Amino acid sequence: MNPCLVRGGCAGDILGRMAHKNNFCSAGAFVLGMHDALVSLTGLIVGLAVAMADRHAIILTSIIASITASLSMAASNYLAQRTNNNSHAIRDAIYTGGAYMATCVLLILPFVIFQNRTVEIVAMFGVAVIEIFAFNWFLGRTRKRPYIRKFLEMLGLCIGVSIVAFFIGLGAHVCLGIDI
Repeated sequence: MNPCLVRGGCAGDILGRMAHKNNFCSAGAFVLGMHDALVSLTGLIVGLAVAMADRHAIILTSIIASITASLSMAASNYLAQRTNNNSHAIRDAIYTGGAYMATCVLLILPFVIFQNRTVEIVAMFGVAVIEIFAFNWFLGRTRKRPYIRKFLEMLGLCIGVSIVAFFIGLGAHVCLGIDI
């Protein structure tokens, strides 16, 4: 049986419709966009949250980084897919850019809603964990494969990069005296 074959039960949501329509063989395009956004934007936001006092500057910087990075990821995936002669390069590029942007919106949202730095960061990580779990659960369900190991792997990478970014932001704050 084709590992990309999707069985019923998921047509109610957007991923389910795309999975059913395309047999979700473009899952890699989603993973590329979503995971890169999770890793890079959580790292960026945590670094900024340590170095910057102004939440509006964090939100603005995150929005600018999200838009430029989602366009870059879409273009890069398009070029990579075209290099491999993938006839669905445009579709995969759209999936990558869309997954990147949707993930960024969800990660920035706590900084728009809350006004306490600790709550903002905890909520952002909560959103990241839920998104990582939901995607891996969905992919595991559609492909009839275990998903916990993939979930933990993606979560571990996201946490690792965020820890490094925290120390970079802390270092910039302490050594360079940056306090915006």
